[in-house]
Amino acid sequence: MLLVFDVGNTNIVLGIYKDDTLVTHWRVMTDRDKTTDEYGMLLQSLIASRGIVGEDITAIIISCVVPPVVPTLEQMCKTYFNIAPLFVGPDINLGMPIKYDNPKEVGADRIVNAVAAYAKYRRSLIIIDLGTATTFDYITPQGEYLGGAIAPGISISSEALFQKASKLPRVGFTSPRQVVGRDTVSSMQSGLVYGYIGLVDGLVTRMKKEVKSDPYVVATGGFATLIASHSETINEVDELLTLKGLKIIYDRNVGI
Repeated sequence: MLLVFDVGNTNIVLGIYKDDTLVTHWRVMTDRDKTTDEYGMLLQSLIASRGIVGEDITAIIISCVVPPVVPTLEQMCKTYFNIAPLFVGPDINLGMPIKYDNPKEVGADRIVNAVAAYAKYRRSLIIIDLGTATTFDYITPQGEYLGGAIAPGISISSEALFQKASKLPRVGFTSPRQVVGRDTVSSMQSGLVYGYIGLVDGLVTRMKKEVKSDPYVVATGGFATLIASHSETINEVDELLTLKGLKIIYDRNVGI
């Protein structure tokens, strides 16, 4: 079985593949202060809850955008699974040319998403990952990663509004009944939700005009379903896109 990790700034999404089937997956909080043993015990508990034992895990691949967590997870894999994990980066076989000016600057999660989406669609794409940051990535019709845009994530925007405007409360990120809010909470929710949808649709529209290739737009990440339900530009949501990409990259480098 293959254990895959997508380590983001807020959450870690992880899953287990048996051959080509994702048999289970979880989302846990990223904690930079957790020790090797704490991560090891957490992971063993999650795996055991699905009737899987540590010996069933024969390989591990990790995509990580939080550098302080890398040595902790690497040691955890060696200690609890006796496996040296494969880390995603520009120095391994991605099966996709990275046309960024400096390929090492591209977040591993962005590369993994691009690989997964192009493997499925084989056409030009815009991939939107609605996580701690919201990233927009363009893939050419030839399957090249060209670049994209990075914006503050939804939760960052909401928290900044609460912290910097002293009279405004902290609100949940849910769709209000109408755009014109009749109270403070619904007004904030309108600004956050519909404002963010405007950001997404505006950037996608501008990217399409620039690249002139009619890309298919795929969204992933924790807020993808909510945003896509109101967006005029998102074609499809795939919340497990990154895990699929990790499996593809593992197979290209090591195989089963």
